[in-house]
Amino acid sequence: MLQPRRWCSFSHLLLVLFVAALFAISQLQSSCKARETAPAVSSVPASPTNLPPSPPPTTTDTPPVEQGNFRQPELIELIKLDPTIKLDIRYATANNFVGRPLYTEARAFLQKPAAEALKRASAKLQKQGYGLLIFDGYRPWAITKLFWDVTSGEQHNFVADPRKGSKHNRGCAVDLSLYDLKTGQEVPMTGAYDEMTERSYPTYKGGTEAQRRTRDLLRAAMEAEGFRVNEYEWWHFDYKDWQQYPLLNFSFADLNH
Repeated sequence: MLQPRRWCSFSHLLLVLFVAALFAISQLQSSCKARETAPAVSSVPASPTNLPPSPPPTTTDTPPVEQGNFRQPELIELIKLDPTIKLDIRYATANNFVGRPLYTEARAFLQKPAAEALKRASAKLQKQGYGLLIFDGYRPWAITKLFWDVTSGEQHNFVADPRKGSKHNRGCAVDLSLYDLKTGQEVPMTGAYDEMTERSYPTYKGGTEAQRRTRDLLRAAMEAEGFRVNEYEWWHFDYKDWQQYPLLNFSFADLNH
């Protein structure tokens, strides 16, 4: 009776070993197959899958296509309308935040209603001893795109997104300051033109009392004629009808024709 029991135990052991071998072979085959089909491991960490999709590019190659019924543009050269206006067109020089000339001509234009409103503001300020000093008016869209491309972060508060275009591109925005009629000198303000700091805000509480007074005087005169100051730039004023004009990308030379 002992011999059959030994044979039974031995057979049982062989069966267990055979099943274990089959299982090991199966696991080995699965592991090899997984290694064959798995993608190569990247040294760059994977991005989280719950992030929103990336935003579209910040710029386009051409002005955005707009829908709507716009007024026919009628850009007027400011010094021809009002010879008392002085020009300091910074983008025709290297004295600007880009550091090189961007315009080939030192000229300033606005749509006719905006230009006429500017002339009325100029007349009122002259009675108080000040003249208008123009830094920029109509701006081709290509320059707005360049400004966006060379700035970043909080600096984008001071330039327009080219995907939307600028009110300058419509001929309905003007950058300006005051000059003293007696001396011909620019009047100091709380911050410099195109300075990308809080000193440029029209509500900035710093600076001297005289600087704040003349800054606010300029704002009052412009807003009385249908302009509105930009929230980040004491020198930038948008005309009330800007939405009625299309984005433009003409050079100043084109405006001679």
